[in-house]
Amino acid sequence: MRQFRLIRGVQLGIKNLMLHALRSLLTVLGLVFGVGSVIAMLSVGEGASQQALDQIRKLGSNNIILSSKKLVAEEASGARPAMMSIYGLTYDDDARLRESLPTVQETVPAKVVRLEGRLGERALELRVVGTTPDWFELVSRPVLAGRVLSNGDYDSNAGVCVLTETGARKLTATEHVVGQPISIGGNVFKIIGIVVNEKGSSSIPIPDQDVDAYIPLSTARERYGDHISRRTEGAMLREYVELHLILVQVDNTDDVEATAGAIDLMLKRFHKKEDYDISVPLALLKQAEATKRTFNIVLGSIAGISLVVGGIGIMNIMLATVTERTREIGIRRAIGAKQRQIISQFLIETVVLSSIGGVLGIGLGVVLPWAITHATKMPTIITMWSILLSLGISVAVGIVFGLYPAFRASRLDPIEALRHE
Repeated sequence: MRQFRLIRGVQLGIKNLMLHALRSLLTVLGLVFGVGSVIAMLSVGEGASQQALDQIRKLGSNNIILSSKKLVAEEASGARPAMMSIYGLTYDDDARLRESLPTVQETVPAKVVRLEGRLGERALELRVVGTTPDWFELVSRPVLAGRVLSNGDYDSNAGVCVLTETGARKLTATEHVVGQPISIGGNVFKIIGIVVNEKGSSSIPIPDQDVDAYIPLSTARERYGDHISRRTEGAMLREYVELHLILVQVDNTDDVEATAGAIDLMLKRFHKKEDYDISVPLALLKQAEATKRTFNIVLGSIAGISLVVGGIGIMNIMLATVTERTREIGIRRAIGAKQRQIISQFLIETVVLSSIGGVLGIGLGVVLPWAITHATKMPTIITMWSILLSLGISVAVGIVFGLYPAFRASRLDPIEALRHE
Protein backbone atom coordinates (compact mmCIF):
# COMPACT_ATOMS: atom_id res chain seq x y z
CA MET A 1 0.00 0.00 0.00
CA ARG A 2 2.74 2.42 0.94
CA GLN A 3 4.67 1.57 -2.23
CA PHE A 4 1.55 2.32 -4.29
CA ARG A 5 1.14 5.67 -2.55
CA LEU A 6 4.79 6.51 -3.17
CA ILE A 7 4.57 5.61 -6.86
CA ARG A 8 1.31 7.56 -7.17
CA GLY A 9 2.94 10.52 -5.40
CA VAL A 10 5.92 10.49 -7.76
CA GLN A 11 3.63 10.32 -10.80
CA LEU A 12 1.54 13.20 -9.47
CA GLY A 13 4.70 15.19 -8.67
CA ILE A 14 6.05 14.73 -12.22
CA LYS A 15 2.65 15.71 -13.66
CA ASN A 16 2.56 18.91 -11.59
CA LEU A 17 6.11 19.82 -12.58
CA MET A 18 5.37 19.23 -16.27
CA LEU A 19 2.54 21.76 -16.10
CA HIS A 20 5.31 24.37 -15.91
CA ALA A 21 8.09 22.52 -17.75
CA LEU A 22 10.20 25.57 -18.63
CA ARG A 23 10.02 26.94 -15.09
CA SER A 24 10.97 23.56 -13.69
CA LEU A 25 13.92 23.28 -16.10
CA LEU A 26 15.21 26.73 -15.19
CA THR A 27 14.86 25.84 -11.51
CA VAL A 28 17.04 22.75 -11.76
CA LEU A 29 19.80 24.50 -13.77
CA GLY A 30 21.44 25.58 -10.53
CA LEU A 31 21.67 21.97 -9.40
CA VAL A 32 22.77 20.81 -12.87
CA PHE A 33 25.73 23.18 -12.91
CA GLY A 34 26.42 22.55 -9.22
CA VAL A 35 26.60 18.77 -9.58
CA GLY A 36 28.52 19.06 -12.86
CA SER A 37 31.08 21.45 -11.38
CA VAL A 38 31.57 19.29 -8.27
CA ILE A 39 32.29 16.19 -10.38
CA ALA A 40 34.48 18.12 -12.84
CA MET A 41 36.57 19.87 -10.18
CA LEU A 42 37.04 16.70 -8.17
CA SER A 43 38.07 14.83 -11.32
CA VAL A 44 40.68 17.49 -12.15
CA GLY A 45 42.04 17.37 -8.61
CA GLU A 46 42.00 13.57 -8.61
CA GLY A 47 43.83 13.40 -11.94
CA ALA A 48 46.57 15.83 -10.90
CA SER A 49 47.01 14.18 -7.50
CA GLN A 50 47.01 10.66 -8.92
CA GLN A 51 49.72 11.56 -11.42
CA ALA A 52 51.96 12.84 -8.62
CA LEU A 53 51.17 9.85 -6.41
CA ASP A 54 51.96 7.40 -9.22
CA GLN A 55 55.35 9.03 -9.75
CA ILE A 56 56.15 8.78 -6.05
CA ARG A 57 55.01 5.13 -5.87
CA LYS A 58 57.31 4.27 -8.78
CA LEU A 59 60.25 5.40 -6.65
CA GLY A 60 59.43 2.56 -4.25
CA SER A 61 57.95 2.98 -0.78
CA ASN A 62 60.93 1.05 0.64
CA ASN A 63 63.54 3.28 -1.01
CA ILE A 64 65.51 6.29 0.19
CA ILE A 65 67.30 8.58 -2.28
CA LEU A 66 70.56 10.27 -1.26
CA SER A 67 71.97 12.93 -3.57
CA SER A 68 75.07 15.12 -3.49
CA LYS A 69 74.48 18.84 -3.05
CA LYS A 70 76.81 21.71 -3.79
CA LEU A 71 76.46 24.46 -1.20
CA VAL A 72 75.41 27.92 -2.34
CA ALA A 73 78.56 29.53 -0.89
CA GLU A 74 80.74 27.21 -2.96
CA GLU A 75 78.76 27.91 -6.12
CA ALA A 76 79.44 31.61 -5.64
CA SER A 77 83.19 31.07 -5.25
CA GLY A 78 83.52 28.24 -7.76
CA ALA A 79 84.20 30.59 -10.67
CA ARG A 80 87.83 30.98 -9.60
CA PRO A 81 89.85 28.62 -11.82
CA ALA A 82 92.39 27.81 -9.11
CA MET A 83 89.72 26.49 -6.76
CA MET A 84 88.41 22.95 -6.76
CA SER A 85 85.07 22.27 -5.10
CA ILE A 86 85.01 19.01 -3.16
CA TYR A 87 81.62 17.88 -1.95
CA GLY A 88 79.03 15.15 -2.01
CA LEU A 89 78.66 11.47 -1.23
CA THR A 90 81.60 9.09 -1.22
CA TYR A 91 82.31 5.42 -1.83
CA ASP A 92 82.97 5.10 1.91
CA ASP A 93 79.45 6.40 2.60
CA ASP A 94 78.05 3.65 0.40
CA ALA A 95 80.07 1.00 2.23
CA ARG A 96 79.05 2.32 5.66
CA LEU A 97 75.38 2.26 4.73
CA ARG A 98 75.56 -1.41 3.77
CA GLU A 99 77.66 -2.48 6.74
CA SER A 100 76.40 -0.29 9.61
CA LEU A 101 72.62 -0.23 9.30
CA PRO A 102 70.88 -3.60 9.73
CA THR A 103 67.64 -2.34 8.14
CA VAL A 104 69.40 -1.49 4.86
CA GLN A 105 68.82 -4.31 2.41
CA GLU A 106 70.60 -2.92 -0.66
CA THR A 107 72.44 0.22 -1.81
CA VAL A 108 73.01 1.35 -5.39
CA PRO A 109 75.69 4.01 -5.94
CA ALA A 110 75.68 6.18 -9.04
CA LYS A 111 78.01 8.69 -10.66
CA VAL A 112 76.41 11.26 -12.97
CA VAL A 113 78.14 13.36 -15.64
CA ARG A 114 76.75 15.26 -18.62
CA LEU A 115 78.50 14.49 -21.91
CA GLU A 116 77.72 14.73 -25.60
CA GLY A 117 76.46 11.54 -27.18
CA ARG A 118 76.92 11.12 -30.93
CA LEU A 119 75.35 8.46 -33.12
CA GLY A 120 76.11 8.95 -36.79
CA GLU A 121 75.31 12.56 -37.65
CA ARG A 122 73.03 13.11 -34.67
CA ALA A 123 74.32 14.58 -31.39
CA LEU A 124 72.63 15.07 -28.02
CA GLU A 125 73.76 16.02 -24.52
CA LEU A 126 73.21 12.92 -22.36
CA ARG A 127 73.12 12.47 -18.63
CA VAL A 128 75.56 9.58 -18.27
CA VAL A 129 74.80 7.50 -15.16
CA GLY A 130 77.53 5.14 -14.01
CA THR A 131 75.88 2.59 -11.72
CA THR A 132 75.56 -1.07 -10.84
CA PRO A 133 73.14 -3.63 -12.32
CA ASP A 134 71.04 -3.35 -9.14
CA TRP A 135 69.89 0.09 -10.36
CA PHE A 136 67.33 -1.60 -12.57
CA GLU A 137 65.96 -3.51 -9.58
CA LEU A 138 65.33 -0.42 -7.46
CA VAL A 139 64.33 1.86 -10.37
CA SER A 140 62.12 -0.62 -12.17
CA ARG A 141 61.39 0.44 -15.74
CA PRO A 142 60.07 -1.71 -18.63
CA VAL A 143 62.73 -2.82 -21.13
CA LEU A 144 61.68 -1.91 -24.67
CA ALA A 145 64.55 -3.62 -26.48
CA GLY A 146 67.74 -5.55 -25.68
CA ARG A 147 68.76 -5.94 -22.04
CA VAL A 148 70.00 -3.97 -19.02
CA LEU A 149 73.43 -3.98 -17.38
CA SER A 150 74.67 -7.28 -15.95
CA ASN A 151 77.22 -8.26 -13.29
CA GLY A 152 79.53 -9.41 -16.09
CA ASP A 153 79.45 -5.90 -17.60
CA TYR A 154 80.34 -4.40 -14.21
CA ASP A 155 83.13 -6.86 -13.41
CA SER A 156 84.81 -6.49 -16.81
CA ASN A 157 84.50 -2.68 -17.08
CA ALA A 158 82.60 -3.27 -20.32
CA GLY A 159 82.01 -0.41 -22.74
CA VAL A 160 78.25 -0.90 -22.95
CA CYS A 161 75.34 1.42 -22.29
CA VAL A 162 71.55 1.38 -21.90
CA LEU A 163 69.61 4.35 -23.29
CA THR A 164 66.25 5.72 -22.19
CA GLU A 165 63.46 5.69 -24.76
CA THR A 166 63.37 9.48 -25.20
CA GLY A 167 67.13 9.76 -25.67
CA ALA A 168 67.16 6.87 -28.12
CA ARG A 169 64.39 8.45 -30.21
CA LYS A 170 66.14 11.81 -30.32
CA LEU A 171 69.39 10.19 -31.43
CA THR A 172 68.07 7.65 -33.88
CA ALA A 173 64.52 8.70 -34.85
CA THR A 174 62.95 5.42 -35.99
CA GLU A 175 66.12 3.42 -36.63
CA HIS A 176 66.96 0.18 -34.84
CA VAL A 177 69.53 1.22 -32.26
CA VAL A 178 70.39 -1.88 -30.16
CA GLY A 179 73.85 -3.18 -31.09
CA GLN A 180 75.06 0.07 -32.63
CA PRO A 181 78.14 1.94 -31.36
CA ILE A 182 77.65 5.35 -29.77
CA SER A 183 80.34 7.93 -28.89
CA ILE A 184 79.89 9.45 -25.41
CA GLY A 185 82.40 12.11 -24.46
CA GLY A 186 84.92 10.70 -26.94
CA ASN A 187 84.56 7.10 -25.69
CA VAL A 188 82.80 4.46 -27.77
CA PHE A 189 80.11 2.31 -26.18
CA LYS A 190 77.87 -0.40 -27.53
CA ILE A 191 74.13 0.12 -27.02
CA ILE A 192 72.73 -3.03 -25.43
CA GLY A 193 69.22 -1.95 -24.44
CA ILE A 194 66.50 0.70 -24.25
CA VAL A 195 64.28 1.29 -21.20
CA VAL A 196 61.20 3.43 -20.60
CA ASN A 197 61.87 6.66 -18.73
CA GLU A 198 59.63 8.55 -16.34
CA LYS A 199 59.12 12.30 -16.09
CA GLY A 200 59.44 13.87 -12.66
CA SER A 201 59.04 17.38 -11.29
CA SER A 202 60.86 19.77 -9.00
CA SER A 203 58.95 18.36 -6.00
CA ILE A 204 59.45 14.72 -7.01
CA PRO A 205 63.17 14.10 -7.63
CA ILE A 206 63.01 10.78 -9.51
CA PRO A 207 66.48 9.31 -10.09
CA ASP A 208 66.12 8.82 -13.85
CA GLN A 209 65.65 11.45 -16.55
CA ASP A 210 64.50 11.43 -20.17
CA VAL A 211 67.99 11.49 -21.75
CA ASP A 212 69.92 9.03 -19.56
CA ALA A 213 72.64 6.69 -20.72
CA TYR A 214 73.45 3.98 -18.14
CA ILE A 215 76.94 2.50 -18.06
CA PRO A 216 78.72 0.30 -15.47
CA LEU A 217 80.05 2.32 -12.52
CA SER A 218 83.42 0.63 -12.89
CA THR A 219 83.60 1.83 -16.51
CA ALA A 220 82.61 5.37 -15.51
CA ARG A 221 85.38 5.53 -12.90
CA GLU A 222 87.92 4.17 -15.35
CA ARG A 223 87.07 6.46 -18.27
CA TYR A 224 85.84 9.66 -16.60
CA GLY A 225 87.24 9.59 -13.05
CA ASP A 226 85.97 11.66 -10.13
CA HIS A 227 87.13 15.07 -11.36
CA ILE A 228 84.67 17.17 -13.33
CA SER A 229 85.76 20.21 -15.31
CA ARG A 230 83.30 22.38 -17.21
CA ARG A 231 83.40 25.84 -18.67
CA THR A 232 80.65 28.31 -17.89
CA GLU A 233 80.54 32.02 -18.82
CA GLY A 234 84.23 32.07 -19.61
CA ALA A 235 85.33 30.44 -16.33
CA MET A 236 86.50 26.89 -15.73
CA LEU A 237 84.72 25.15 -12.86
CA ARG A 238 86.51 22.19 -11.31
CA GLU A 239 84.74 19.74 -9.00
CA TYR A 240 85.61 16.52 -7.23
CA VAL A 241 82.57 14.34 -6.58
CA GLU A 242 82.82 10.60 -6.00
CA LEU A 243 79.11 9.73 -6.07
CA HIS A 244 76.15 11.84 -7.09
CA LEU A 245 73.43 9.41 -5.99
CA ILE A 246 72.98 6.50 -3.60
CA LEU A 247 69.70 4.62 -3.72
CA VAL A 248 68.98 2.81 -0.45
CA GLN A 249 66.46 -0.02 -0.17
CA VAL A 250 65.10 -0.71 3.32
CA ASP A 251 63.93 -4.20 4.24
CA ASN A 252 60.58 -3.07 5.70
CA THR A 253 58.29 -0.12 4.96
CA ASP A 254 57.76 0.47 8.70
CA ASP A 255 61.52 1.09 9.11
CA VAL A 256 61.93 3.59 6.26
CA GLU A 257 61.56 6.85 8.18
CA ALA A 258 63.64 5.62 11.13
CA THR A 259 66.36 4.44 8.73
CA ALA A 260 66.35 7.83 6.99
CA GLY A 261 66.96 9.49 10.35
CA ALA A 262 69.80 7.06 11.14
CA ILE A 263 71.37 7.72 7.72
CA ASP A 264 71.24 11.47 8.35
CA LEU A 265 72.97 11.07 11.74
CA MET A 266 75.65 8.84 10.23
CA LEU A 267 76.38 11.21 7.34
CA LYS A 268 76.63 14.18 9.70
CA ARG A 269 79.42 12.38 11.57
CA PHE A 270 81.57 12.06 8.44
CA HIS A 271 80.59 15.22 6.54
CA LYS A 272 81.74 18.56 7.92
CA LYS A 273 79.15 20.33 5.78
CA GLU A 274 75.67 19.31 4.76
CA ASP A 275 76.55 18.55 1.15
CA TYR A 276 73.84 15.96 0.61
CA ASP A 277 70.05 15.68 0.41
CA ILE A 278 67.83 12.86 1.68
CA SER A 279 64.53 12.19 -0.10
CA VAL A 280 62.08 9.68 1.34
CA PRO A 281 59.41 8.69 -1.22
CA LEU A 282 57.26 7.21 1.56
CA ALA A 283 57.15 10.56 3.37
CA LEU A 284 56.45 12.32 0.07
CA LEU A 285 53.64 9.84 -0.57
CA LYS A 286 52.03 10.47 2.83
CA GLN A 287 52.34 14.23 2.36
CA ALA A 288 50.92 14.05 -1.18
CA GLU A 289 47.96 11.95 -0.01
CA ALA A 290 47.21 14.45 2.78
CA THR A 291 47.48 17.32 0.29
CA LYS A 292 45.18 15.45 -2.08
CA ARG A 293 42.51 15.11 0.59
CA THR A 294 42.73 18.81 1.47
CA PHE A 295 42.69 19.76 -2.21
CA ASN A 296 39.56 17.69 -2.85
CA ILE A 297 37.79 19.17 0.17
CA VAL A 298 38.57 22.72 -0.97
CA LEU A 299 37.53 22.07 -4.56
CA GLY A 300 34.37 20.25 -3.48
CA SER A 301 33.44 23.04 -1.06
CA ILE A 302 33.86 25.72 -3.72
CA ALA A 303 31.77 23.78 -6.22
CA GLY A 304 29.23 22.91 -3.51
CA ILE A 305 28.31 26.59 -3.17
CA SER A 306 26.49 26.34 -6.50
CA LEU A 307 24.48 23.44 -5.07
CA VAL A 308 23.32 25.69 -2.23
CA VAL A 309 22.38 28.36 -4.80
CA GLY A 310 20.40 25.70 -6.66
CA GLY A 311 18.68 24.71 -3.42
CA ILE A 312 17.65 28.30 -2.78
CA GLY A 313 16.18 28.38 -6.28
CA ILE A 314 14.15 25.25 -5.50
CA MET A 315 12.86 26.76 -2.25
CA ASN A 316 11.87 29.93 -4.07
CA ILE A 317 9.94 28.10 -6.78
CA MET A 318 8.23 25.76 -4.29
CA LEU A 319 7.07 28.73 -2.20
CA ALA A 320 5.60 30.25 -5.34
CA THR A 321 3.96 26.90 -6.10
CA VAL A 322 2.37 26.78 -2.65
CA THR A 323 0.86 30.22 -3.26
CA GLU A 324 -0.44 29.18 -6.69
CA ARG A 325 -1.98 25.97 -5.36
CA THR A 326 -3.49 27.35 -2.16
CA ARG A 327 -7.05 26.58 -3.29
CA GLU A 328 -6.03 23.02 -4.30
CA ILE A 329 -4.51 22.50 -0.84
CA GLY A 330 -7.69 23.79 0.79
CA ILE A 331 -9.84 21.36 -1.20
CA ARG A 332 -7.60 18.41 -0.29
CA ARG A 333 -7.63 19.38 3.37
CA ALA A 334 -11.44 19.79 3.28
CA ILE A 335 -12.00 16.26 1.95
CA GLY A 336 -9.80 14.72 4.64
CA ALA A 337 -6.15 14.99 3.56
CA LYS A 338 -3.82 15.06 6.56
CA GLN A 339 -0.92 17.45 7.09
CA ARG A 340 1.67 14.71 6.55
CA GLN A 341 0.09 13.89 3.17
CA ILE A 342 0.41 17.51 2.06
CA ILE A 343 4.02 17.56 3.32
CA SER A 344 4.87 14.33 1.50
CA GLN A 345 3.28 15.62 -1.74
CA PHE A 346 5.44 18.75 -1.85
CA LEU A 347 8.55 16.92 -0.65
CA ILE A 348 8.13 14.32 -3.41
CA GLU A 349 7.91 17.11 -6.00
CA THR A 350 11.05 18.72 -4.54
CA VAL A 351 12.98 15.43 -4.53
CA VAL A 352 11.88 14.68 -8.11
CA LEU A 353 13.04 18.15 -9.14
CA SER A 354 16.42 17.83 -7.41
CA SER A 355 16.92 14.25 -8.66
CA ILE A 356 16.36 15.35 -12.25
CA GLY A 357 18.88 18.13 -11.70
CA GLY A 358 21.33 15.65 -10.18
CA VAL A 359 21.06 13.21 -13.09
CA LEU A 360 21.49 15.97 -15.69
CA GLY A 361 24.39 17.32 -13.62
CA ILE A 362 26.10 13.92 -13.67
CA GLY A 363 25.91 13.96 -17.47
CA LEU A 364 27.48 17.43 -17.50
CA GLY A 365 30.09 16.32 -14.94
CA VAL A 366 31.15 13.41 -17.17
CA VAL A 367 31.42 15.57 -20.30
CA LEU A 368 33.37 18.44 -18.71
CA PRO A 369 36.45 16.39 -17.62
CA TRP A 370 36.59 14.79 -21.06
CA ALA A 371 36.57 18.26 -22.65
CA ILE A 372 39.25 19.50 -20.23
CA THR A 373 41.52 16.51 -20.99
CA HIS A 374 40.92 16.85 -24.73
CA ALA A 375 41.64 20.61 -24.75
CA THR A 376 44.52 20.87 -22.26
CA LYS A 377 45.94 17.31 -22.11
CA MET A 378 45.49 17.54 -18.34
CA PRO A 379 44.69 14.13 -16.81
CA THR A 380 41.29 13.86 -15.16
CA ILE A 381 39.85 10.91 -13.23
CA ILE A 382 36.12 10.57 -12.56
CA THR A 383 35.55 8.50 -9.46
CA MET A 384 32.32 6.73 -8.55
CA TRP A 385 32.34 8.27 -5.08
CA SER A 386 32.32 11.80 -6.53
CA ILE A 387 29.26 10.94 -8.67
CA LEU A 388 27.39 9.36 -5.76
CA LEU A 389 28.40 12.21 -3.44
CA SER A 390 27.19 14.86 -5.88
CA LEU A 391 23.90 13.08 -6.52
CA GLY A 392 23.35 12.50 -2.80
CA ILE A 393 24.05 16.14 -1.98
CA SER A 394 21.66 17.34 -4.70
CA VAL A 395 18.85 15.16 -3.32
CA ALA A 396 19.67 16.24 0.24
CA VAL A 397 19.63 19.89 -0.85
CA GLY A 398 16.22 19.34 -2.40
CA ILE A 399 14.86 17.82 0.81
CA VAL A 400 16.35 20.47 3.09
CA PHE A 401 15.21 23.41 1.00
CA GLY A 402 11.84 21.79 0.30
CA LEU A 403 10.90 21.23 3.94
CA TYR A 404 9.88 24.82 4.68
CA PRO A 405 7.55 25.18 1.67
CA ALA A 406 6.05 21.74 2.45
CA PHE A 407 5.39 22.63 6.11
CA ARG A 408 3.98 25.99 5.07
CA ALA A 409 1.58 24.29 2.68
CA SER A 410 0.46 21.78 5.34
CA ARG A 411 -0.33 24.52 7.87
CA LEU A 412 -2.67 26.47 5.66
CA ASP A 413 -6.12 26.88 7.19
CA PRO A 414 -8.58 24.89 5.02
CA ILE A 415 -11.31 27.56 5.24
CA GLU A 416 -8.93 30.40 4.28
CA ALA A 417 -7.42 28.25 1.52
CA LEU A 418 -10.87 27.59 -0.02
CA ARG A 419 -11.58 31.35 -0.05
CA HIS A 420 -8.29 32.01 -1.89
CA GLU A 421 -8.64 33.18 -5.49
